[in-house]
Amino acid sequence: GMARFFNALAVKPCPTVLRLSYLRGMTGLAGLSPRGSLCANPPIQGRQQWERDIMKNLLSGAAACALSVAFVGEAAATEWNASVWGKRRAFTEHVEKIAELVSEKTNGEFTINVSYGGLSKNSDNLDGISIGAFEMAQFCAGYHADKNRAITVLELPFLGVSNLEEEVAVSRAVYDHPAVAKEMAQWNAKMLMTSPMPQYNLVGTGDPRTTLEDFDGMRVRATGGLGKAFEAVGGVPTSVTSSEAYNAMESGVVDTVAFAQHAHLSFGTINKADWWTANLNPGTVNCPVVVNIDAYEALSDAEREALDGSVDEALDHYLANYGELLERWDSVLEEKGVEKVEFSPEVIAEFKAKAADPAREAWIKDMEAQGIPGQELYDLVMETLEKERASN
Repeated sequence: GMARFFNALAVKPCPTVLRLSYLRGMTGLAGLSPRGSLCANPPIQGRQQWERDIMKNLLSGAAACALSVAFVGEAAATEWNASVWGKRRAFTEHVEKIAELVSEKTNGEFTINVSYGGLSKNSDNLDGISIGAFEMAQFCAGYHADKNRAITVLELPFLGVSNLEEEVAVSRAVYDHPAVAKEMAQWNAKMLMTSPMPQYNLVGTGDPRTTLEDFDGMRVRATGGLGKAFEAVGGVPTSVTSSEAYNAMESGVVDTVAFAQHAHLSFGTINKADWWTANLNPGTVNCPVVVNIDAYEALSDAEREALDGSVDEALDHYLANYGELLERWDSVLEEKGVEKVEFSPEVIAEFKAKAADPAREAWIKDMEAQGIPGQELYDLVMETLEKERASN
């Protein structure tokens, strides 16, 4: 029964018994396991036969027995899959580091396979976590603000976060809030750590835009709160994914792209740019790393300690690595012939007045109407910033 079952699927068994639950919602995600698993998405043609084969074999007592034996045989080692996107870069270094640390601390008994786009689209990663398609994933709040409303407080424009350490502090405080835990639990997700990014700035082609009037009609790739900020001054935001930003810029779908420095490099938008805004600093995007709750709770005490106990070290590695990129950013601009554009304090103050206060007030009102403690979350960010600065 076991051989017939997996021959019908033409795939291997998943690493853990948790993947039995995937059968409740396997459609819509492609290539869910790098080594092939029950979670794999069948081709559209033949899907009904594929599903009939699954049910036929699942109903076989021999197959069920063989499955249990097979999973018991693998129980000695725990293998997780982590879904990220793009390629390895500063933005993913903490995921790579935590995988390395967990394996070291458990002598290879707990491993995390990091997949760059092989498991899911970046905008589908939270859905993948919710059905147990993989155990760890990274996503950005702006991809689906309606699914992670509480953490979008961290994407409000002009919050005043001035460095990566402050971004870690405010993210950690918000992630620890009960409203966030409750909302993420709806997706069977538990917050693990943030992916701190510096303030976003624009790259663009043609003549530099140096006044707010220049933003009128500007087509800009900007998601979440940043998109709303540019919209407040006449911009036309579009939320194409980071992987699509270069093509959007090349084809003229957008005039400008808002990214942190690492993304301008890794997604190639800096290569199309004539200029980069050095001090606009309207805000940033919040991108957590989450784990599937069922998978997390199924870990042994030692495995859970290895995972949780590696978060700080993984973030320290991330910060050090990103710091090196920021130090050499000016040389990158010079090498690529990109002009650095500086906005006057008056223009930035005008931008902030038009974008920050209205956005904050609207966000708080909207959240409170939905039963999310918007004012409390915003106050938490401000209080955390004060404490962080006082401690330093």
